[in-house]
Amino acid sequence: MAHTAQGRASPLPSGFPPPRRGYSRRGPARLGGPFAEGGRPPAARFSVPSPVPAPPSRSRPRVPARAPQASAAGTGAVRGRCGDGAGGAVARSGPRSAAAGDGQQLLLLLLPLSRGGLGRGSRGALRCPALPCPTLPCRPACAMDWQVLTRELSLYLESQVRVGLFGSGVGLSLVLGFGVAYACYYLSSIAKKPQLVASNDRFCRFLEEYCPVVTETYYPTIWCWEGRVQTLLRPFITSRPQVQYRNELIKTADGGQISLDWFDNNDSLYYPDASTRPTVLLLPGLTGTSKESYILHMIHQSETLGYRCVVFNNRGIAGEELLTPRTYCAANTEDLEAVIHHVHSLHPSAPFMAAGVSMGGHRQMLEKLFDMDLVMKARTVREFDKQFTSVMFGYRTIDDYYEDASPCRKLKSVGIPVLCLNSVDDVFSPGHAIPVEAAKQNANVALVLTSCGGHIGFLEGIWPRKCTYMDRVFKQFVQAIFEHGNKFFSM
Repeated sequence: MAHTAQGRASPLPSGFPPPRRGYSRRGPARLGGPFAEGGRPPAARFSVPSPVPAPPSRSRPRVPARAPQASAAGTGAVRGRCGDGAGGAVARSGPRSAAAGDGQQLLLLLLPLSRGGLGRGSRGALRCPALPCPTLPCRPACAMDWQVLTRELSLYLESQVRVGLFGSGVGLSLVLGFGVAYACYYLSSIAKKPQLVASNDRFCRFLEEYCPVVTETYYPTIWCWEGRVQTLLRPFITSRPQVQYRNELIKTADGGQISLDWFDNNDSLYYPDASTRPTVLLLPGLTGTSKESYILHMIHQSETLGYRCVVFNNRGIAGEELLTPRTYCAANTEDLEAVIHHVHSLHPSAPFMAAGVSMGGHRQMLEKLFDMDLVMKARTVREFDKQFTSVMFGYRTIDDYYEDASPCRKLKSVGIPVLCLNSVDDVFSPGHAIPVEAAKQNANVALVLTSCGGHIGFLEGIWPRKCTYMDRVFKQFVQAIFEHGNKFFSM
C-alpha cells in the first residue's frame, strides 16, 4: 500500500484485494493485527511519494539502532536510524502464511521514514535515505542504513532474476526447447552409422559377424563432436593406462638404429605359451611414440585379449640418438620392413599383424645436409615436407613426394585383409581425399567412414576418458583376424 503525506489512502491498483481486518485503507498501516499474528498483507507494488516536511512532534529520547530480528511471520528485518528516531526496515518474505490468502510471495520494502515513522501510529511521509533529513542532520547511522538497504536490495534483485527466469517457467522452457532442438539435430545429423566400403561381399559378411562395431551407430561425444575439437581434445581428455615396456634397439643396414618397445604380456591367460602368443605391431603417427595415449589404449585392449604388442618408434624420436642423417617419411618403408622381419624371426610360430595410426630430431646430425634454420621456420606440415622430408629422400618436388606417399597407388597391390578407419571430417585426411574408388577395386580392402571423429579422435560418451570408437574397432578387428581369420579365407 502507498500512503500520501496527508495520511489519505491512494487509489488501489486494479486487482488489489479489499482491506482486511487489522489495518485500514485510511492512514498508515500498523504492525499489529495480522502482522503480529503471523499474517501478511497481499503482494502489492509500493511507490515513494515526493518528500514533504514532517509534522512537528514532541522530542523523544534517541534510542540505539536495533540488531536485525525476525518477525512472527518469519520475515527478517533490518532497522536503523535516520535523523531523529526515523526508522527504516527492509523485510524479505518468510514462510507462506495462511493469513495471506493471496497465493503470492511477498517482498515488503519499507524505506527509511521521517519522524513518527511507520508503526508508531502517527502520520509520516516515506523518505529516501539519500535525501537530507528536513529537521535534523543525518548521522552516520543513516549511511549505515543506506548500505544495509543497498545490500538487501541487491540480494532481492538477484533472487528475482533467478526466480523470474526459472521459477516463471520461461527460462526452463527455453532450456528445454534448446535441448530438444539440439538433441534432434544430433540424432539426425551427427550420430550415424558408418559407411562400410568393400567390394568383397565375403569381407563384409565377415566384418558384420565378427566386427559388428563397424555397422553400429557411432555416437560421438555430444558436446565435442566437431572434427577439429575432437582432434585437439583427444590427447588431453583420454586417460593414459599404465604400461611397462621392454626396450630393444636394432641396427639398420645403413648404420642407423630403431627403438622397439615391447609389451610381452607374460601374464596372458589365453596364450600362456610365448612362442604362439599373437603379436600386434603398432605404428604411431607422425612424431608419435609408444607413450601416446592412443597407443597405450591399443595395448590395453590387446592385454585383455591376451596378445603381445611391440611399438615401432621411428628413427630419431622417443629420446633415441640419431646415428645417421636420415629420419623417416610416409613413402619409405625400409625401416618398417626391417622391423617386420626382426619381429617375425623372434616368434615365427606366432600369428602376426600390424596396426598403424595416422602417418606413423637431432639437429647436429642433420645440419650437415640441410638448412635447419629454414626447416625450423616451417609453420605447416607441407612447408616442413617441402624443406626437409622431400629433400631427404630425393624427391624433385613436394608434389612428387605426396604422390608417391599416397595410398591410392598402393591399395591395388594389397594382398592381405586390411581395414581402414577414417572420418570424413578429418582435418588432415578429409573426405574428398579418401581413396574410395581405389578401395572398391581390391577385395582385400575395406573402409569404415564415420561422419565425425576428427583425426585420431573418435571420442564417444559424455566424458570420453577411456575407450574410444577407434579402440573398439581395433579390438574387434584384431580379435576377428587372430581367432576367426581362417573362416574369412575359407568363405
